[in-house]
Amino acid sequence: MSEKKTYKIILSGGGTGGHIYPAIAIANELKQRFPDAKFLFVGAKDRMEMDKVPQAGYEIEGLWISGIQRELTLKNLSFPFKLISSLYKARKIINRFNPDVVIGTGGFASGPLLQVATSKGIPSLIQEQNSYPGITNKLLSKKASKICVAYSGLERFFPEDKIIKTGNPVRQGLLDIDSKRDEAQNVFALEKDKKTLFVLGGSLGARRINELIEKELDFILSLNIQVIWQCGKLYFDKYKIYNNTKHVQVHAFINNMDFAYAASDVIISRAGASSVSELCIVGKPVIFIPSPNVAEDHQTKNAMAIVNEKAALLIKEADLEVDFQNNFSQLLLSIEKQNELSENIKKLALVNATKQIADEVEKLLKK
Repeated sequence: MSEKKTYKIILSGGGTGGHIYPAIAIANELKQRFPDAKFLFVGAKDRMEMDKVPQAGYEIEGLWISGIQRELTLKNLSFPFKLISSLYKARKIINRFNPDVVIGTGGFASGPLLQVATSKGIPSLIQEQNSYPGITNKLLSKKASKICVAYSGLERFFPEDKIIKTGNPVRQGLLDIDSKRDEAQNVFALEKDKKTLFVLGGSLGARRINELIEKELDFILSLNIQVIWQCGKLYFDKYKIYNNTKHVQVHAFINNMDFAYAASDVIISRAGASSVSELCIVGKPVIFIPSPNVAEDHQTKNAMAIVNEKAALLIKEADLEVDFQNNFSQLLLSIEKQNELSENIKKLALVNATKQIADEVEKLLKK
């Protein structure tokens, strides 16, 4: 029997860059291997994937779905209707597209899509980015064919025989950022004799980090530093005024992240799983400020996996008032500490994650 040549692949995930960019990275790797394959992304309507996926050159369809709010709220009343609607549309998409494999990278839309796919016996792969999985992937794992993870110890949540530790897919442009430093400094119009702080609150921004930078900006600048500040599009109107401050540039969103990383000397970041994986590859000194407002405090767990290896610093939101100036200035003034963090975080990088995940998808396609 001749081998099937034109594979059809659905990828689902979104809500934040942490779910979108891994899906795009996996799709790009599979496209290289199977140039004739057909790809379809499925996301949540009105979320950032509806813009970012077409920008990456892929078709996307949106489901009417959102998460359950942890507090009692009127929004939760619409959830059953959204879920029924999304399951119905997911079934229509799968019947029409007839995929050979379905890949879920987390986020609201991947739940209904993978639920329908697995109920029809279509091979499926879940890519779990965090050290503590969300409820969607815990439920889906029972029927998924393979589960690719970035941290050890997830057999507490998933069937052990399905788990493969691969790491998280990252944007391929990050794999050789050292060679891009001069170009990156020119792109951001930076002064080459000044240290550069890159502030990264995640793809949607982080209110508490933005408040911190605004409050501490004079202190930061007093240390002879220039700042690239990604504040998130939700906050840009509030903070864009600081573009008038010398040595400060505020961005709603940065598309060429490889240049932002390449230009930076020190990074302040949330501890979403994709950011943590990228920062291990980037290998710059990092101060993590985890979001406390996520399920099971998983950002703190993500960050602690790095901090415990003496590979990054961590300041909890509750401690910023007391600890920030001291920790930041000590790091800035110690080249020895910067080098230690940089060398140790590079040791934790899993650089072949995208290829390994694509290998697992390929096995499912050829079964």
